[in-house]
Amino acid sequence: MGNDVLDALLAAFPLPTLAIDGTERIVAANAEALTLIGQQALGRNYVTMLRQPALLDAVEATLQDGQPRGTSYLGNDGAQDTTFRVSIRAVSRIGRNAGGAAVLVFEDITHVEQASQMRRDFVANVSHELRTPLTALMGFIETLRGPARDDAAAAERFLNIMQDEAERMNRLVGDLMSLNRVEGDERVRPTEAVVLNDILDSTLRTLRSLAEEAGVTFEREFNGDPVYVMADADQLKQVFTNLIENAIKYGGTGERVTVRMTSSAREPALRAPGVRVQIVDYGPGIDPVHLPRITERFYRADDHRSRALGGTGLGLAIVKHIINRHRGRLRVQSTLGEGATFTVILPVQTV
Repeated sequence: MGNDVLDALLAAFPLPTLAIDGTERIVAANAEALTLIGQQALGRNYVTMLRQPALLDAVEATLQDGQPRGTSYLGNDGAQDTTFRVSIRAVSRIGRNAGGAAVLVFEDITHVEQASQMRRDFVANVSHELRTPLTALMGFIETLRGPARDDAAAAERFLNIMQDEAERMNRLVGDLMSLNRVEGDERVRPTEAVVLNDILDSTLRTLRSLAEEAGVTFEREFNGDPVYVMADADQLKQVFTNLIENAIKYGGTGERVTVRMTSSAREPALRAPGVRVQIVDYGPGIDPVHLPRITERFYRADDHRSRALGGTGLGLAIVKHIINRHRGRLRVQSTLGEGATFTVILPVQTV
C-alpha cells in the first residue's frame, strides 16, 4: 500500500488514527490524530510523541508479536482532561517498508469516564449525607439504653433530636426519589396548558405561614392577565416552592421577597415568546464563586447553614431538571450583601 493511499484512507476515518511502521516511525496520521498528539508527529519516533508508558508498551508488543491490543491514552483539550481508548492492530506492510507495523485508533471516552465519576461521586455523597444522621441515631439509642435509661429529661431531649435526624433522612430520601423522577421525565415535554399566575398564587398561599414565622412579607408584582405555559403544574409548583422557600430561609433577613412576572413577545434566551418569573430576596446574597456550581447535586454555598435549615443539597438540582424538561432556562444573579435573584424563563403558549 502506497503512502498516498494510506494517507487518503486514514483521512477518511472519523476518529484520530495513525500508523507506525517497522522502523518505529509515525508514517501516516489523519488531522484528528495530529491535533491530539502534535502537528509535528509525522516522521517522528512514536516514543517521543506518545510518551505514556502503558501505550508505548502496548505498541511495542504489537510490533513484535502482531497481536491486537487495547489501552488508554490521557490528554487535555485545553478545557478539560480527556480519556481515549486506543485500539492497536498489526498490519503486514505499510508503504514501502516491509516488516511489522501497527495502526492505532483513538476513541474518545471522556464522557463515559465523566459519567462513571458522577455515579461514584453521587454514591459517595449520598453515603456521606446518610452517615451523619445514622451515626447520631445510633449514638442516642445507645445512650438511652445505657446512662440515660432512667433520665426522663435527657430522654425527651434525645428523642427530639432523633426525630429531627429521622426527618432529615426522610427529606433526603424524598428528594432523591423526586430527582430520579424528574431526570426520567426530562425528555418528555409537557402537553397541558396551565395558567402560570394561578401556580404562583397557589405557591404564595402555601408558603405564607412560613413567611410570617420568618418575619418576611411577599411583594407580588404581576397583573391578572393570564399567562399560559405548556407545563406539568405540580412540577412547576415544586420549582417555585423551592425557590421561594429558599428566599425566605436564606434571604429572610431582608424581610421581604419579591415575586415578579414579566412576559415578552420575544424572549432573548429562548428566541421565542416567553415569560420571566423572578424570585428576589434582599438578604446576605451568594458569593459569585458559588454561582456556576449552585445547581449541582449536593453542592452547598453555605454547608453549615444549609444543614441547619434542613436542606438536602438537592433542591436546586431538581429545579434545574424540571426547568430543562419545560424547555426553559434558570438564571442566578447575586451580589454579596444585596440579596439574590433567581430567574425562571419559560416559553409561553398562545391560546
